[in-house]
Amino acid sequence: MKTLHDAVAEYLTVRRAFGTQLREPAKRLSDFVAFLESEGAKFITTPLSLHWACQPEWAQRATWARRLSIVRRFAAWLSAFDPRTEVPPRRLLEGRRQRRKPHIFTDREVERLMGSLAGLPSPTGLRALTHVTLVGLLAATGLRPGEALALDIDEVDLKDGVLAIRQTKFGKSRFVPVEQSTLAALMRYAERRDELRPRRQTDAFLVSERGTRLEGCTARRTFARALHAIGLRPPAKGGRIGRGPRLQDLRHTFATRRLIDWYRAGLDVEREMPKLAEYLGHVGVGHTYWYIEAVPELLQLATERLTACQRGGAR
Repeated sequence: MKTLHDAVAEYLTVRRAFGTQLREPAKRLSDFVAFLESEGAKFITTPLSLHWACQPEWAQRATWARRLSIVRRFAAWLSAFDPRTEVPPRRLLEGRRQRRKPHIFTDREVERLMGSLAGLPSPTGLRALTHVTLVGLLAATGLRPGEALALDIDEVDLKDGVLAIRQTKFGKSRFVPVEQSTLAALMRYAERRDELRPRRQTDAFLVSERGTRLEGCTARRTFARALHAIGLRPPAKGGRIGRGPRLQDLRHTFATRRLIDWYRAGLDVEREMPKLAEYLGHVGVGHTYWYIEAVPELLQLATERLTACQRGGAR
């Protein structure tokens, strides 16, 4: 009979064959199996699944529910091969995650953030350079953080200024053109990266001090600490990064600014919205309209535009 580690590897292979990347499930299931081993368990049980899911204690209930749902899907698949497997019941942990109100960065805040990251200590300077480039790329393109971190060198066209985003969220792929200033920054980074790390262990475009792909957890932690340094995120106890603006908020900032510019320029935002949705890689335009509801300034601009249209139509 296959071990739980073997089962996880096979399960991820099967799921990824359908075009999903499963970065979070892969990490969570690895942690879950390690937990089962520490408990001396040979198969999945509902009590152990629930105990593992409800960690850490300070996390939101929605986080617990998501962790349990990852285990439940794996257990449902595994139960077809191992009848001892217990599949946690549905709705054992209720918890709808409410979308957090995004932090919309000002130009000054982005400058201070990048200044803080530029001062990161490292033997070669590559650590600081990579984190500054990541933040600049997210702010300039609205990529998802995971998309930027997943970029390989051959997916960054430094000649024509186009990024190839492969099989990302919802299995969508797209090409993202970048502005000339962004392209120039990416070219400078690539040149300096190759000077500092001519031999690397990865094909990734953004690399760590050690020459490996920059990990998401490292990027988020470093970002949070830079926010601590400039006063945009309060430090938390116990070495945790606490709550506050996230890397994802740079994407929200990009989308929000684009919409504000369109409204102020008097463009037909309803007609332009599908273009932005496609650029951002949204599966539907409804995900893009969420920004209007989430950002007060956008909601006000949309209301003013609607009122003006109604007045014009009444004449």
